[in-house]
Amino acid sequence: MAQLKTNARERQKEIFIGGFRGKMPRVPISFDELEAKARQAMSSKAFAYIAGSAGKETTAKNNSRAFDKWHIKPRMLRDVSNIETSTKVCNTSLPFPCMLAPVGVLEMAHPKADKAVAQAAAAENTPYIFSNQASISMEDCAEVMGTSPRWFQLYWSKNNDLVKSFVKRAEQCGCEAIVLTVDTTMLGWRPRDLNLAYLPFLEAKGITQYTSDPVFRKMVNRAPEPKNEERTTLTVIKNLIKMSRKYPGSFWKNLTTQKPLKAVKTFIDTYSRPSLKWDDLNFLRDLTTLPILLKGITHPKDAKKAVECGMDGIIVSNHGGRQVDGAIPALEALPDIAKAVGADMDVLFDSGIRSGADIIKAIALGADAVLLGRPYAYALAIAGRPGVQELIKNFKADFELHLGLSGCRSIDELKTKNILPST
Repeated sequence: MAQLKTNARERQKEIFIGGFRGKMPRVPISFDELEAKARQAMSSKAFAYIAGSAGKETTAKNNSRAFDKWHIKPRMLRDVSNIETSTKVCNTSLPFPCMLAPVGVLEMAHPKADKAVAQAAAAENTPYIFSNQASISMEDCAEVMGTSPRWFQLYWSKNNDLVKSFVKRAEQCGCEAIVLTVDTTMLGWRPRDLNLAYLPFLEAKGITQYTSDPVFRKMVNRAPEPKNEERTTLTVIKNLIKMSRKYPGSFWKNLTTQKPLKAVKTFIDTYSRPSLKWDDLNFLRDLTTLPILLKGITHPKDAKKAVECGMDGIIVSNHGGRQVDGAIPALEALPDIAKAVGADMDVLFDSGIRSGADIIKAIALGADAVLLGRPYAYALAIAGRPGVQELIKNFKADFELHLGLSGCRSIDELKTKNILPST
């Protein structure tokens, strides 16, 4: 009898034997428990920022509920003793069809932030998409990743020279693709953050890609001196101290010159570009030969337009529900978009992945791979780099077992065996 030779079985064995020896998993296996434990590990402001979504948060809730509308119909006696989970997206090799999504301001979850995630991703050879709103620069993250794959997520600011600088830095850091987020030309209305009257960027958190950039620093030097238009309070003084510690250079010089305050104001002024339109993509296409993917597409007509504009991939996403309340669930949008672009470009899926079964369903509905976001941010908050690495192992094992138990031995079979009939 053939022996099932999979990492998934080894991962299960590792957990169970660990329990026998009195060693429990660092991070909870189920998403609900993971989120609950992360909430205890983070400040109220940090948890609100990472967990919160737009409006009544119906989009975020429906992202998860959309998976329940589809049922896996397993096929039996298919000889799944050897399972191949690897795949390739935009010429980047993946050990299983999952990448770590860009998540901003990770210092709110853990002091080692993006660097800890980069180390965990490299240890598992899982591609990591550096966030435009990172707490640690792309250069520092790339340094700890060695040759492991990484991409860069871009928010298109109002300054094209800054856009150009970010893209060139990403190339120099060995990033294999640019992910342009197109659904955040303005921040969504997020009640959890608004109730706390808190935006981390105002404390110079999550703007390290900017403060480490030579073009942005020139912009800060040219910016007018801050005006004291309101009464200085103890809270303002505390925030200025926090900003001075975050900004590169001498703490006392930063505090006395108020350069960090200038940097924050410069960032706020240039961060997003509501005027962004399809024609602007030509500028980005001319900047780099790297694959470019558009993240935030939920309409098939936009997907077709991306093909026409020479883009290389689509990431079907509604930003985890953080932008538009009542938007179409990402999974519901996926099949029509996959059909619209056909084989012309790679299609990835983001927003709502919480288990291996979710990955199975997304791929069966047309995705080539998925992005994992909040789950790894929660694991980071709970246990730092080891927590993220453990979470990646768990998702890989969960996916691999579901793949085999569904009667499929590879990603190609998953896409062709029709194991996901509509309910």
